[in-house]
Amino acid sequence: MKIAIPSRQGLVDEHFGHCEAFTILTLDETRKIVKEELLTPPPGCGCKSNIVPTLADMGVKVLLAGNMGQGAVNKLEEAGIAVIRGASGSVGAVAAQWIAGTLQTTNTICTAHHGHDGHGGCGNH
Repeated sequence: MKIAIPSRQGLVDEHFGHCEAFTILTLDETRKIVKEELLTPPPGCGCKSNIVPTLADMGVKVLLAGNMGQGAVNKLEEAGIAVIRGASGSVGAVAAQWIAGTLQTTNTICTAHHGHDGHGGCGNH
């Protein structure tokens, strides 16, 4: 199983669309992390909706995020990726919380960027 965490310098990025990279963690059948890699999103869309097919193709099943807009949540869920929002802290600590079953989603939707064109013409809106 693979989980993805929008990250910046080893921390969960507070907004999915602004992250430097996605930390991709591969877990074995006992939920032990056996591989960690960074995926740098392509330039363009500030909402990162264009990364969803890549995450799905990599086998990502869960995304642990700080926050994101409803459009990103919809695209991820349509691709079969469960979304947990409200994560904060180091990537390792957040992954450990999820593995232990103690990370709960806040279901809070980011609305801070409505009304400004931060989507760089990605065509996803």
